[in-house]
Amino acid sequence: MNARVDLAARIDPFAPARLGPITLRNRIIKAATFEGRSPKNVVTDRLIDFHREVAAGGVGMTTVAYCAVSRDGRSAPGEIVLTPEAVPGLRRLTDAVHADGAAACAQIGHAGPVAGAGQAGIAPSRVFSPMAMKLMRAATTDDIARVTAEFARAATIAVEAGFDAIELHLGHGYLLSAFMSPKLNRRTDGYGGSTDNRARFPREVARAARDAVDGKVAVTAKFNMSDGVHRGLDVDESIEIARLLEQDQTLDALELTGGSSFANPMYLFRGDRPLEEMAAAMPGMLKVGFKVAGRYFLKSYPFEEAYFLPMARRFRTALTMPLILLGGINRMETITGAMDEGFAFVAMARALLREPDLVNKLKTKASSEGICIHCNKCMPTIYRGTRCVLIEAPATS
Repeated sequence: MNARVDLAARIDPFAPARLGPITLRNRIIKAATFEGRSPKNVVTDRLIDFHREVAAGGVGMTTVAYCAVSRDGRSAPGEIVLTPEAVPGLRRLTDAVHADGAAACAQIGHAGPVAGAGQAGIAPSRVFSPMAMKLMRAATTDDIARVTAEFARAATIAVEAGFDAIELHLGHGYLLSAFMSPKLNRRTDGYGGSTDNRARFPREVARAARDAVDGKVAVTAKFNMSDGVHRGLDVDESIEIARLLEQDQTLDALELTGGSSFANPMYLFRGDRPLEEMAAAMPGMLKVGFKVAGRYFLKSYPFEEAYFLPMARRFRTALTMPLILLGGINRMETITGAMDEGFAFVAMARALLREPDLVNKLKTKASSEGICIHCNKCMPTIYRGTRCVLIEAPATS
């Protein structure tokens, strides 16, 4: 962290902060983590309780994940689909979050090549998806126009449902992220080839979403700094795309991330690899396949506090727009250090699964760091309700 800080000018992470047209009560955001609590694609009481708990625990905003813009945009069967039928349940959720003083954000996206078993799936170019165990077809220009309209429609539904912000999913190999990737996008039309062309679809979606919400809510994006795979999107090209998005003025902030859900997920998570637990949780034939190939799919990356910070610093230097730092943030020192380096917000995920009230503990100085040990045994629980499996067990270090 930057040691030369004017202490008098330090930003208080717990003071109210502007995010586009809204004000959050503090600068700590619950990052999107698929909750696994929507088996019929609509809100359940369990999903409301999940977000109510972190709202009561002190976050400035909690992010509902993952909200598909259409049924064929799902990455798994049990995900919320942003249709008019979903609005009453989503309104109950946002009302509950607001009652505890937090803002609510809807992460909206199209899975693209990350579509799971049983999903149709599309990609920039034909690609084999290990998640669906089949080839994904290349999107046509009609598909691109249709999906752009679906993002706009989903954004208006999120506004109707009472959300304060939307987060466009431009990361982890999902459709818009895949279009940015030179590995996955081998098109020869206006949506492929150069960096500008590969950024075209995400930029069009961001513009459509911004126009659809008409200034009523904040518009952010979860944005890959690096795909973490050979010949994938790298930091230099990612910064180029981020500059184009900044130039467009369609986004109020970028949440910086990395990795690929179907090619290198541990690049995002870091820490222990829950190989046995993941294999046991897999459905059908995927269980057998994971037992054979799991160690190659879940690569080994040691956990380090704020592991995305070195890459994120390059974006902070290159951009003027607000940035949200993500990636293994557990300690108060890390949060204040991020503010000192010019990051507008920090996002936390696993730490809040372990301790939903961690933000209140940090604010009251009851604690200076979370007790999450990054065992990643929460990863396999997404199929039956994402949770920390250690909550009933004594914490270890």
